[in-house]
Amino acid sequence: MEHTALLIIDIINDFQFKHGETLAEKTLAISPQIVALKHYMYDKGLPVIYINDHYKLWQADYGKIIEKCRNALSGKIIDELQPRDKDYFLIKPKHSAFYGTALHTLLSQLKIKKLILTGIAGNICVLFTANDAYMREFELVIPKDGVASADDQDNHYALRMMENVLKAEVKETWKLLTST
Repeated sequence: MEHTALLIIDIINDFQFKHGETLAEKTLAISPQIVALKHYMYDKGLPVIYINDHYKLWQADYGKIIEKCRNALSGKIIDELQPRDKDYFLIKPKHSAFYGTALHTLLSQLKIKKLILTGIAGNICVLFTANDAYMREFELVIPKDGVASADDQDNHYALRMMENVLKAEVKETWKLLTST
């Protein structure tokens, strides 16, 4: 796991959109796996990097973004998964965590070669991030129980694409945590 970083994509979310309630329920279901991965990374001294939508604040201040996003749908998810002070936090303008961000530079500075991608939505932001990471020659690991989309079929399709096209290692979190 040396030279590995955990990316947590768009987990701070207000869920105020079509199918938002469904995605919030699915996000709550994947939260324990992401928490387990975070603790594993902390134990190994490896970086945890949050990449999040900016919610028109355009400030990489997770406190302000949490304040803007906290509501009945997001509260428990935010409480379980909010960043710690030692975590990295970047905002993104579009779907991919690489597009218009300092992520690639940060990963280079940290000498990262492998990325564990978690978060929402699996069929959009996680998939687009995986694609951009693959094109930048990062090894990819996707905990399939650490990624959610509003539609289960879309999520399954995105996981298959990441595995078959982007050469990602796709497996359950417990297998990832016990195989290292």
